[in-house]
Parts: sequence; C-alpha cells; structure tokens
Amino acid sequence: MRRDGAANKEKVLLAAEHVFAAKGAAASTEEVARQAGVSIATVFRHFPTKHALIEATAVRYLEKLTAEALRLADREDPGKAFASLVRTLAAAGPVKMTLLDLLPPHDDGEGLSRPVTEAVDAFRAALDGALHRAQAVGAARPEVTGDDISLLLRALAHATDLGEGEALDRAVGIVLDGLGVPR
Repeated sequence: MRRDGAANKEKVLLAAEHVFAAKGAAASTEEVARQAGVSIATVFRHFPTKHALIEATAVRYLEKLTAEALRLADREDPGKAFASLVRTLAAAGPVKMTLLDLLPPHDDGEGLSRPVTEAVDAFRAALDGALHRAQAVGAARPEVTGDDISLLLRALAHATDLGEGEALDRAVGIVLDGLGVPR
C-alpha cells in the first residue's frame, strides 16, 4: 500500500473509533469519512462494508490497549503498574465495549471473527500477565483471576459515561482496594 493510502487508512480508523464510540450503531460511514477528511470512496476502498470498518476499528483499538497493557506491565513496580493498567483500561472501557457490541457474531454463527478473537485473546493475555506479576509480589489478592478483572472492567465500562472522570477515579480506587492493589 502506498504511503498516502496507509495514512488515509489510519485517518479513517481513528475517525471511526471516535464516531462509533460517540454514536454507536447510528454512526454512518459518511460521518467517518467527513471526520477523517477523506471521501466516502476512500473509506470503502479500504473497508468494503460498514461491518468491515467496525471490525478493523475494534481490532486496532484492542491492539492499542494490548500495547499499552504490555508497556505498563513492563514497569519496575508490578503493583503500581497493575493499578495504572486498571485505571487506563477503565477509562478506555466504554469505547472498547461499544466497538465490540457493534460486532455481530461471525457469518458461521460461532462468535466473533478470527481477527477480533485473536485481538481479544492477546489483550486478555497481556491483562493476565500484568495481574500475575502483581500477584507474584503480593500486590494483588492471590485468588483474583483475569476473568474477575475483565468482569469488573466491563461493569465499569457499562456504568461509566465518558465524561465522569471524578466518579470513575473513585470507582476505580474502590475496585483497586478490593483487589488488594496498592495505589
């Protein structure tokens, strides 16, 4: 792909992330094109259907969260790193959940497509790794599982309006206290 084509694709994905997060299923590809500053033909050149655009946006967003999880987990203090990761993921949760909720099951009726499933699995592995590092140094309760963390993050994502910064900070603090994670 040419450099300008790759740049346009990235602009479309970034715009799609914002548009779908704000409008959900009501978002249009035309609105994505407008926000990206490209033509609708450019959007469809890269993503032949709205579903393909949503899927690519979800995969890209999950890959960003995975990279951030790995970056944060690489810090020297595993407890503080895990606390930072939970805060980051709680703030990102509403966008992540909106994108994933927009995806219907794959054509074979067996859940999400392979690219989305692989991105979800990589994200979960990064989250689990950060949790295990925190547990290994006594900075998280030993009985807590990755599934527990995912459930708590989903609950925060569904209960949080993107503008509720102070309330989200308090809620995340309560969750971290319950997990035995130092803040």
